[in-house]
Amino acid sequence: MSKGKLLAVSIVWLLILAAGVTVWKVVFAPAVEVSLEEQKRIEAEKARAERDNQLRRGGTDSRYRTQVNLALDGFSGYAVFRSPEFADELSKQGIKLQLSDDGADYSARLEALRSGKVDMAVMTIDALVATSADAGDLPATIVAIVDETVGADAIVTYRDTYPNVDSLNRTDTRFVLTPDSPSETLARVVISRFQLSELEKDPFIKVADAAEVMQKYKQAKPGDPLAYVVWQPFIAKMLQNDRMHVVVDSSRFPSAIVDVLVVSDDFIAKNRDTVAQVVKAYLKANYAYRDDAQRIELVVKDAAATGTKLTQAEATQLVEGVWWKNTQENLAHVGQRGGSHLPHIEDMISGVTSVLVETGSIAADPTMGHPNYLYNDSILKELADFHPGEQPEEVRGTSMPALTDEQWGSLVQIGTARAPTLVFARGTASLTERSRVLLDELAGTLQATRYYVIVRGNASRRGNLEANQKLAEDRAKEVEQYLVSQGVDRDRIRAIGVEPSGSTSVSFVLGELPY
Repeated sequence: MSKGKLLAVSIVWLLILAAGVTVWKVVFAPAVEVSLEEQKRIEAEKARAERDNQLRRGGTDSRYRTQVNLALDGFSGYAVFRSPEFADELSKQGIKLQLSDDGADYSARLEALRSGKVDMAVMTIDALVATSADAGDLPATIVAIVDETVGADAIVTYRDTYPNVDSLNRTDTRFVLTPDSPSETLARVVISRFQLSELEKDPFIKVADAAEVMQKYKQAKPGDPLAYVVWQPFIAKMLQNDRMHVVVDSSRFPSAIVDVLVVSDDFIAKNRDTVAQVVKAYLKANYAYRDDAQRIELVVKDAAATGTKLTQAEATQLVEGVWWKNTQENLAHVGQRGGSHLPHIEDMISGVTSVLVETGSIAADPTMGHPNYLYNDSILKELADFHPGEQPEEVRGTSMPALTDEQWGSLVQIGTARAPTLVFARGTASLTERSRVLLDELAGTLQATRYYVIVRGNASRRGNLEANQKLAEDRAKEVEQYLVSQGVDRDRIRAIGVEPSGSTSVSFVLGELPY
């Protein structure tokens, strides 16, 4: 064979060899690698199954299909969440409950929701709004209303130093309270609702907790200009001193301090059915404690378990000061029960947000005027036909009884409502358009206040005093009629004219029946 032919044959064989190597790498080698990986996977699964069998040693699958991490704190109003009934109801649905007590650190609670460390939480509407404003984000949404305090928070003072709310209107008054708590919210609501223009911009002495508020009270003298803002059972402990009294409590401000069940936006997007099961389980557990005697017993046991002992009397006062919302009341708060006087959750959020902005607690509304961003009512609406037990539940009312003339005359004046200066057409009782706009805002405020309202008309002293007093009364009646037309209950408002003092204003005095 010539050298040329030999070279050609060699080249051909080299090309064949190269092609073979390429085919091996492209076709056969990956298949072998996949086969080896598949073999490793099968072997790993067998090993894992063998370990599981060894661990189970004759056991079975877990009763739980999922776990829900719920954040809260030791407040006795949350006792139902710690009750065996709640855990049992969840376990029936294959849900394991994990409670996390963060010591009422609401900022940490919101961050835990945002980061996924917890799935759901209980917090007040004001805390949700405030922490969302601080975080610059809305990572959680309300899915149910838990309770409303109706006396469980109060401002307590020495009777001689501060006989009523108006007497708080001093530059040296200081409110001793726990910051970022429902008690701080109560103080801010009072400041926003009453004419307390003499108060300093920041009239708060902030301490660690209610126990420290109690310590400040014990160290103070009766004449010190201090108002103590606390919750039960500390209210009852202070009132053991006959010289102390409640100036105002949360029962006077419907929907101001409301606990809600919230869920992270991520969790509800991925686990909506689980969230619905949690809401139903809570409503069933709450139904189990619908009788006060059962509720008091639960609170006593719960307080002992959380390290706070309550006497039967203290537990009774706490239960009287908290309105746990049942299924029908939850439905009413999302507009699913016609004829109810309970406010819509959207209006509740708006009202609390306004107070926080107005009193400087937050710089701006975190929802930018869209309170609906903070609640999801779809789950409650799906429960329109849900009944947690055999006995029917009712929507409890918030109306105030009508008074006789004698009772109107005996009202105890609590304070003067913070109200705009109204303008009337000169020498008449006719409201200007600007005054009507101002009264629209005042009507909303009065509806969110559980006091009787005396509208006091005034007039100039120049000219005929008798005619001026008649004009003062006519102006008060004109305002009364307009407020009633805007939704204020006619049974809790009355117009009177006072002896002309030179002012042409109308004032609003809030009062209550004597004990």
